[in-house]
Amino acid sequence: MGWPRGLYSALLLVLAPLIWRRIRREHALTDSRQAPRELRLGRIPETPSGGRMLWLHCASVGEVQAARPLIEAMLERYPEHRLTLTTMTATGAERVQALAASRDDERLVHRFVPLDFPRAAARFVERLRPELALFFETELWPNLLHACRRHGVPVAVINGRLSPRAFRGYRRLRPLMREALACVDWLAAKSAADAERFARLGMAEERIDVVGSLKFDITRDDGSLEVSERLRTRLGERPIWVAGSTHEGEETALLAAHARLRENHLTPYPEALLVLVPRHPQRFDAVAALCEQTGMPVARRSRGEWPKPTTAVYLGDTMGELLTLYGAADLAFVGGSLVPIGGHNLLEPAAMGVPVLTGPELANFEEVAEVLRGADALVEVVDDRALAAALAKLFADPAERCRLGEAGRVVVAANRGALARTLEGLARLLRPK
Repeated sequence: MGWPRGLYSALLLVLAPLIWRRIRREHALTDSRQAPRELRLGRIPETPSGGRMLWLHCASVGEVQAARPLIEAMLERYPEHRLTLTTMTATGAERVQALAASRDDERLVHRFVPLDFPRAAARFVERLRPELALFFETELWPNLLHACRRHGVPVAVINGRLSPRAFRGYRRLRPLMREALACVDWLAAKSAADAERFARLGMAEERIDVVGSLKFDITRDDGSLEVSERLRTRLGERPIWVAGSTHEGEETALLAAHARLRENHLTPYPEALLVLVPRHPQRFDAVAALCEQTGMPVARRSRGEWPKPTTAVYLGDTMGELLTLYGAADLAFVGGSLVPIGGHNLLEPAAMGVPVLTGPELANFEEVAEVLRGADALVEVVDDRALAAALAKLFADPAERCRLGEAGRVVVAANRGALARTLEGLARLLRPK
């Protein structure tokens, strides 16, 4: 074991009590009867001899959603293979299980990714025996990557993304990252800037291709549109805006903006409805309580409650329905952008033809934001007052709402293609028999 990885592994052992505490808290959200140690130490069923397995690792629910076009394409392209999809979080696990259920496909299974302890990583790869390992975006786990190399498993980093902030952090660990990236056979970068940052960390340039962002390959199928249309009919003709993937500290500002919108005497929208969708399910109850504390009557989707004329907030406290909720709205605000999170996927509402609003914190989606800005398809606000003003202005201007929605939809359509380029690159590593 090289000294950078050896030092890294020793540090993991020192931090093990804190890591296990967080894991136990994470698994408290699941109904799994397996102990966290069994789930996280690579003790998985062995792939049968002769069985053909692919492996894709995504961090959490957002990455699973972004990877969905790739997941479906790989299941179709490689019908003789099973696909194991690993996640770090319980919410990601639920999203994978919902996707598998919706496809009714036993070839798609979920496992929790093992903690990056050397033996756990090795055990996981030994038992899974994948023909190809894919890591989504910036999921670079040194011991897992080394275990793949040691067992002759080709490795690809898909939708490779490295924000300036992440690069500054990884740069402090350059020897470790150089050793980890030496185990990567192909890196499909989102942009030239991402490719350059990976190269500066030690990734061989001849093994990097810029393929674009898989997030642009999001599709709006007729079934999703029909569900959104039925939902909109049920919600009524009142002004409706969605705030999706929101975080702690952000809901307070969003509720303040909603209160201003409903109380604005110049352009009164007292019947306006906010569909509020927190990012993490463990916060659903707290956000519902916050709505009540601020005097906002709330209906909860998970309980089958429907908004009444007096309801101010419809809480989207379910999983896997964000696209449907975006499609039922007049306007969409994408969360994680009024607090220093770095933003979330601006392309989800854009793909549904819904005007996109965002706050200023966009470090994780700056390239996407730049494309939307170039098409005049993004409304940016700095705080809750600016958000309330933007909402009121757009609700009063149906023509501008239509233009923004169509501009965003065209941007998504024009930038598709990363999926095809990614599949072409993967075919060089894994050719179907």
